[in-house]
Formats: sequence, structure tokens, C-alpha cells
Amino acid sequence: MNHFAFAKTCTVTALLLAVAGAKAEHIRKDLLGDAVPPSDAYRTIVIGSDTRFVNVTGDEVVNFMVDGKRFAWRFPIGTGVRSFSLNEVAPEGVLSHPVRAYIAPDPLYVQE
Repeated sequence: MNHFAFAKTCTVTALLLAVAGAKAEHIRKDLLGDAVPPSDAYRTIVIGSDTRFVNVTGDEVVNFMVDGKRFAWRFPIGTGVRSFSLNEVAPEGVLSHPVRAYIAPDPLYVQE
């Protein structure tokens, strides 16, 4: 293999590794929102064994019910986070399968 082909192969490999690394989720936990008392929740979402995702809005406080257990979470506003694994913030042992939270922008802060 000549030097040009080797360099081209190395460049393509480096780009593929960079893209693969960019797909990995590494979000600082302080950008994911805050745990709050369940009494602060505006609404409740029941998570069943077939629930794969939930839709929420930035600055919304949601009470999650999972097999008789519950936790409440205030979702971030203005952090740039549009989705994350709810398993990252759920109390230990509450979620037995992956659930993704998709965060819509708070309409109070959306400029048209």
C-alpha cells in the first residue's frame, strides 16, 4: 500500500471513529434537570413494561409511576438537551428497561 492510500485509509478510519464517538451519550447530569418532591408535579406519566419513551416539555415537572414506585423530575430549560435516558435520573431499581425522555421547548421561551 502506498503512502497516499495509507493516509486516506487512516483519515477515513479517524472520521468513522469520531462519528461513532459523537453518537455516544455523555451529558452532564446537572443539565438533565432536578429531582423534586412528587407533590410538585403538574402531571403523572405511568411507565409500563412496554413504555420506551416519554414526551415532556422544558421546565415541566412530571411524576412518574412505575410498578407502584414513583419519582418526580423537573426537566431542563435552555440547556440544549433535547432527549436523554430517563434511567440516568430515576432512583436505583425503579426502571427495569430503557426509557428515553424527549424534551420539547417550553412554548413560553420559543421565539417566532
